[in-house]
Amino acid sequence: MNMEQNWIVSANFYHIYPLGFCGAPRFAYEEPTPKSRILKIIDWIDHLKQMHINAVYLGPVFASYEHGYDTSDYRLIDRRLGTNEDFKKVCDALHAAQIKIVLDGVFNHVGREFWAFLDVLQHKEASAYRDWFHGMNFHQSSPYGDPFTYEAWEGHYNLVKLNLRNEDVVNYLLDSVGMWMEQFHIDGLRLDAADCIDKQFFRRLKEYTKQRDPNFWLMGEIIHGDYSLWANKELLDSVTNYECYKGLYSAHNTKNYFEIAYSLNRQYGNGGIYKDLLLYNFVDNHDVNRLASVLSKQEDLYNVYTMLYTMPGIPSIYYGSEYGIKAVKHDGSDADIRPCLNLSDFAEDDPLYRHICKLGALRSEHEALRYGSYEQVCVRNEQLIYCRRYDEETIYVAFNLTDEEVNMTIDALSQGKDLITDQIYSGNKGLAITIAPHGAVIISDKIDTELLNQTEPQEQKETKVTADPMKTHTQAELALPKIGRYRHFKGNEYALLYIAKHSETLEDMAVYRQLYGDGSVWVRPCGMFTETVTVDGEEVPRFRYIGK
Repeated sequence: MNMEQNWIVSANFYHIYPLGFCGAPRFAYEEPTPKSRILKIIDWIDHLKQMHINAVYLGPVFASYEHGYDTSDYRLIDRRLGTNEDFKKVCDALHAAQIKIVLDGVFNHVGREFWAFLDVLQHKEASAYRDWFHGMNFHQSSPYGDPFTYEAWEGHYNLVKLNLRNEDVVNYLLDSVGMWMEQFHIDGLRLDAADCIDKQFFRRLKEYTKQRDPNFWLMGEIIHGDYSLWANKELLDSVTNYECYKGLYSAHNTKNYFEIAYSLNRQYGNGGIYKDLLLYNFVDNHDVNRLASVLSKQEDLYNVYTMLYTMPGIPSIYYGSEYGIKAVKHDGSDADIRPCLNLSDFAEDDPLYRHICKLGALRSEHEALRYGSYEQVCVRNEQLIYCRRYDEETIYVAFNLTDEEVNMTIDALSQGKDLITDQIYSGNKGLAITIAPHGAVIISDKIDTELLNQTEPQEQKETKVTADPMKTHTQAELALPKIGRYRHFKGNEYALLYIAKHSETLEDMAVYRQLYGDGSVWVRPCGMFTETVTVDGEEVPRFRYIGK
């Protein structure tokens, strides 16, 4: 992938909506003096580090009247969150923990409390700021009863559209961004409603920020259309990947991996249209229902997050969703999906949280998951395998949507390690893998040499060993079994995982797992595994090999 190798390539994001997260009152007038709620983020830094988070995207923090997207001053922290000095402490603490900071840049519109709009309300046509706003008309009245009207964002007249062709407006916004860069050392901006913003402004913004920091990151909120129209060398660095957001949950709900596979291949496969872009991937955010509320089966949460962290692009976790919290919009209100949360309300051993911690570590440790190419290996309605290749490592990620274990084969591999469980797989003709119900495996072809020597099938030995003190086995019984599937003489099926050595006797031991049952794992001497037993007067294998 041809891209500048800066911090964003390795970013694992955590998305916080501060006004909700910090428990701020709904309206700014309810908080007449600043209250230092924003300092709460510092208390979560250890939590972020446990998840291997190295970047945070903070929703609106600038002064506003209500929800943050109605800015009243671009150079002040919302007093419901605290002061600029409080926020400086937060930025310093995050940076000390090696965590980058991306702020929400709401530059398409402002609130009616914006200082320049208040001047227009006071001085009408005589205001020096009358041309700061788009569509000003002093011959009509607004729905608020003003003696003028203006262009509102999507018909919401509490949101006044800025005139980004006005040089004074552009300079004010750029100088505001410069202030946050210089005093708070922010590392990037997420541009709200990017599809509504004049592209010339983005050109100016990119030139301005890159001159001050070549690694400053600009990401736009884009829901529909061709992402490369906004994410390119002239405008922004990245955009929100809403196409895959929908596919990530919908493919699981409909048991149709073809849906998400189509999007991934279209974006990043051979000839993919976004192969040179790092898109911002997510499964929920401050505008949509929580993932746990839209998935039909909660057990699919694990596969969705496994896909989020192993697909091309930049993964982002919306605060609290690492614990599988549920929330949906009610009557158009976003309050429920933007709650105040406290770490004390959640268990550190929560299995979904621990799974996401593991995924964060794997993405940080394996360059193939950050830089790797994307290739589809197998696509079925309820199974999907794709691989990521980079340098000397190839990682295969396989998913199973069914309620039963599924056995699949990766033809290109003869050995591999599941990065989730550390299980070693080996085989002669392809790699046979077993995927748990609603589970996934992440198989790397890089295995520690010493570990591999301990687990690969051994050559047949000429000496006799005693697996059972009361029984001596013949040479035929000592032939080491092949890795693969076996049927026990009583009918159950098992997967022979690998051959291990007894730590005291150095005896060869068969390690195998029950299939189509409780998945229990068993160990017995290889001599007993390969021996025959008498059934109805006939000698039959205790375990009969039935294939990969």
